[in-house]
Amino acid sequence: AALHPVADVATEPRWARINGTFGEDAELVGDLVAAYIRGFQGSELGPTSVSCMTKHFPGGGPQKDGEDPHFPYGREQVYPGDNFDYHLGPFEKAFEAGTAQIMPYYGMPVGIGCEEVGFGFNKGIITGLLRDHYGFDGVVCTDWGLITDGIYDGVVWEARAWGVEHLSRAERIRKALDAGMDQFGGEACPELVIELVESGRVTEARIDESVRRILRDKFRLGLFDNPYLDPDAAAATLGKPEFRAAGEAAQRKSIVLLKNGPAAGEALLPLQGRPKLYIENMDPAVAAQYGDVVDDLADADLALLRLKTPYQPRDGIFLERMFHAGDLDFKEPELSRILAILAAKPTIVDIYLDRPAVIPEIAAASAALLANFGANDAALLDVVFGRVTPTAKLPFELPSSMDAVRAQHPDVPHDSADPVFPFGHGLTY
Repeated sequence: AALHPVADVATEPRWARINGTFGEDAELVGDLVAAYIRGFQGSELGPTSVSCMTKHFPGGGPQKDGEDPHFPYGREQVYPGDNFDYHLGPFEKAFEAGTAQIMPYYGMPVGIGCEEVGFGFNKGIITGLLRDHYGFDGVVCTDWGLITDGIYDGVVWEARAWGVEHLSRAERIRKALDAGMDQFGGEACPELVIELVESGRVTEARIDESVRRILRDKFRLGLFDNPYLDPDAAAATLGKPEFRAAGEAAQRKSIVLLKNGPAAGEALLPLQGRPKLYIENMDPAVAAQYGDVVDDLADADLALLRLKTPYQPRDGIFLERMFHAGDLDFKEPELSRILAILAAKPTIVDIYLDRPAVIPEIAAASAALLANFGANDAALLDVVFGRVTPTAKLPFELPSSMDAVRAQHPDVPHDSADPVFPFGHGLTY
């Protein structure tokens, strides 16, 4: 199975996993998730399909203070805007598209009237909502590490058994099975399942129910008829020129033009000729194919800066070090350094939005502003120089301040005060 697509809705701007989502609008997210599933699985699951494990039911995103439930301080999912149902929309479209499998999130819901335990242990969510209300009879697999503590780099990473930390490993398994789970992600403890059955705490019939679901997918995928990879077919498929070209085109189509010109009617882009370029965070060899790269800002006609949404680095286990969390605005002295460049020369700023950046000062002072979601230097420069016309739109708003971020509801989209750029904003030439 593919451990995706992500059907979460990015309603809390600080959340570290926004870069895996399709944005903050549930309808758009649902449409893209459904297309993703149809692309992987086809019209029905068969030998040429890749089964999809759509996640994270009933919707990651409404994280308290933007913290992630991989970690104990981020375990709570909160709904102060009473907007729980909004996050179900993309999953409803995933069910219509036939997703084979579902993964619940680590988070524990707070204040919505159901048991306040992690979704993988939550019978009201898994059996009551997913199985009974939506009629989903596919495989439901926990997120990784709900049962057993792990050790990474010599540091204990406690199991994400939020709300049931007091239970033994065997009792956690029993509670998850009772909730309606079929499979335990990242776990290898069949002896505990055997112990539960032999002690009479879990019936064999209950185990058979989950085994049937798992085997059914394997039979539909043809894994018992032909479990082997065809190396010739793989070699002919992977890295095909048309696939690479599609990937390059997608990068260019995804770049959003947020601002063009220091004032209305004074468009700077697309650039003409071969200007002298002062660049930061770009490959000079690539930039030299479009303009003359200079080392001294004073010698440049234009500056071109590639930035990334700020975050606050953390110590801890590898995921804490890897995730980008915390504030979204540039701090001093970096902000003043950037603004000095913008004041010295007409400057084109491109920012990587793995989360919604808070950039009011940069937006105001830049001569042109673009946003990307993972695009190489050539893709950006093709847009800047007009070889490709920008058509993309923002999948989430860019807030005006951290105060606005903290004041908005983590479960509600489009609700920060006076955003610098709203959801759906994007210019063209």
